[in-house]
Amino acid sequence: MVRFAHLADCHLGGWRQEELRKLNLESFTKVIDSCISEKVDFILISGDLFDSAYPSIEILKDSFAEFKKVKDARIPVYIIAGSHDFSASGKTFLDVLEKAGFCKNVENWEIDGEGRIKLKPTMHGDIAIYGYPGRKSGMEVEDLRKVYFDSIYAFTIFMVHSTIKDVVGTIPMDSIEKEKLPLANYYALGHIHKRFEARSRNSCWVYPGPTYPNNFQELVDLGCGSFQIVQVDRGGIETINLKVPSKEVIYVKVSIDNGFTATQQIITELDRINLKDKIVLLKLFGTLIQGKTGDIRFAEIEDFIIKKGAYVTLRSISSLKVNEEEFTTEISAEDSMENMEKIIQEEYSLSNPAEFNKYLPRLMNVLSLEKNEDERSAVFEERLVSELKTVLEMGRGF
Repeated sequence: MVRFAHLADCHLGGWRQEELRKLNLESFTKVIDSCISEKVDFILISGDLFDSAYPSIEILKDSFAEFKKVKDARIPVYIIAGSHDFSASGKTFLDVLEKAGFCKNVENWEIDGEGRIKLKPTMHGDIAIYGYPGRKSGMEVEDLRKVYFDSIYAFTIFMVHSTIKDVVGTIPMDSIEKEKLPLANYYALGHIHKRFEARSRNSCWVYPGPTYPNNFQELVDLGCGSFQIVQVDRGGIETINLKVPSKEVIYVKVSIDNGFTATQQIITELDRINLKDKIVLLKLFGTLIQGKTGDIRFAEIEDFIIKKGAYVTLRSISSLKVNEEEFTTEISAEDSMENMEKIIQEEYSLSNPAEFNKYLPRLMNVLSLEKNEDERSAVFEERLVSELKTVLEMGRGF
């Protein structure tokens, strides 16, 4: 019998907010401690250990300390690069981890005479572990259609950081049919930030979910991180998805129609809720009949939330719209930039029909967001990226 842990999408260093960056690391630490206490035979990390190919010194120091604990417990770690910690140069800090003896990168292949990609395994006893990295913008998908294993083994694990078609839904992104991957017993998947498992005969495909949510929508959908414990006994595979407890998430949705009175309306709504030591997610939606988003005093709202003892707060206004009728009555069609944009969008959609076109109006709304006077550039950038991911329904991926 063999027991191993499968984790992915740790994105260490991914959050700009210090409080959430700390929770991200704490969740990773809890996963490592659990792997040691469970006495697993080995650990798989299926990409995006770091949020960048070149993480900060602080993140490296903290992550190295966790890997040292695993090494001291004599538990091997097998790893591949993901779309975030992958580097086209081939040089990342995953190499530093490997040279320190903390892990083994299982990416090993060669191009054959027909242009196909022959993968070579890393052996853990009689278990063959293959791996292929993720790349930016899903560029690995085309490669995965060309890969094959060099031989057949009693039990095979394929570590892949990519998207299989079963989990895509309506998201416009490249993916591969899981049946087109080389035949393996266990597919240790990463990249899609959701918990997913599928089985067919003697094969099992698993996305364990991120070890901690990586954006606003993931905090809403997942609440906390997770990883997988897998037990293999005489060819049979048993899996269990373990959630990683963290701070409680409070999701507050407020419908507003007046930018001038919205601040007090939101504060009144929040005052009814116990926010002590919670992650407070504030989502505003509706159509502004009076005023605009700039009239909402976000600094005052966030100050109120923190004074109520919240651990940290994030907000989303991607579902907040401005009454189009107000613009058309006050501004002539010739002078209305909004009207021109609408006409251009409609003409583009007619000449270029695609599922993606449904996102255009809300994308334009988000891209028109302005930086608040008291808002740091890094915080504004994080807010803008979070809003874009929400609009594109990317809360469960990347």
